[in-house]
Amino acid sequence: MVITDFLERNARLYGLETALVELSPSEERDQAVTWREASLIESAQPDAPYRRAMSWKDFDRRANRFANLLLSRGVDRGAKVGILMMNCLEWLPVYFGILKAGCIAVPLNFRYSSEEIKYCLELADVEVLVFGPEFVERMDAIAGSLPQVRMMFFVGRGAPAYAEDCIRLMNFCSSSAPPVALEETDHAAIYFSSGTTGFPKAILHNHRALVSSCETEQRHHGQTREDVFLCIPPLYHTGAKMHWFGSLLSGSQAVLLRGVKPEWILRAVTEEKCTIVWLLVPWAQDLLDAIDVLVDGPFVESRKSLELKWCGSSNQRLIDVPATRRTGSVQLWHPASFTLERPANW
Repeated sequence: MVITDFLERNARLYGLETALVELSPSEERDQAVTWREASLIESAQPDAPYRRAMSWKDFDRRANRFANLLLSRGVDRGAKVGILMMNCLEWLPVYFGILKAGCIAVPLNFRYSSEEIKYCLELADVEVLVFGPEFVERMDAIAGSLPQVRMMFFVGRGAPAYAEDCIRLMNFCSSSAPPVALEETDHAAIYFSSGTTGFPKAILHNHRALVSSCETEQRHHGQTREDVFLCIPPLYHTGAKMHWFGSLLSGSQAVLLRGVKPEWILRAVTEEKCTIVWLLVPWAQDLLDAIDVLVDGPFVESRKSLELKWCGSSNQRLIDVPATRRTGSVQLWHPASFTLERPANW
């Protein structure tokens, strides 16, 4: 079995169900559109974050389109294809399209400088690069000094002269599965180490390793078909994408949040009904700093009351979060001695 089998299975079994949601709270609605199909854009209230969604069927079709684009350009099996994009709805279909074409995906750190991008592209012998608008300035500086990169695809509007419009070209490609037979021992991806003690080091994985990661992450998180996974860290990192692999294996929904502000995280959890949230310690700390009152306890229908403030049922209690953190023991909220304040960074 190879990892792309899971995507094809989900498209077959859960085709019209939502696979991925992208939330971009800081972007204007009309500036973020990159997929051609208007059906992917849900109607939203004027004050709602910009939201795009993709079904499992669309996910698989887009992966097939990108795979067929690579094949139509004569990209050979085993060729390395770099990905230099921020988290977005396009990221994972491009990644899986690379694998479906029998190529090797090479995700790159979005923090890399121009020289670090050049170093990693040369080290991994990358022949094709897919990049987004956030990296144009860095690519401008090195585009003319990458002789081994024979084609570049741009995901976004206004492609630079040295790159081609990826989405436009994909629209001309077949959405059927490419005629490439994959084996679990085939090389699938190269991930770079963090580069903390020197330049990043390339680490090669085959399909068997990626499948093993899917199984491991699903066991760790216990993801089921009903779960919704909120992914905030960058997908280039194994710690984000491979946590999402559990959602891939279980055929459940994931949400890509472009931003780490506490109010954005809390709103995403609430509106998307997220059940699993991937947080770094500083983000968890920011969330605690932003919360004044915490509703503690499950909602019990038989004890439902409309007279309670914030609580849904009488078994729930309200915890004064700042006082609890200050004293080190649970302190209940008392309205007479409590005022809500908007955090300064909101």
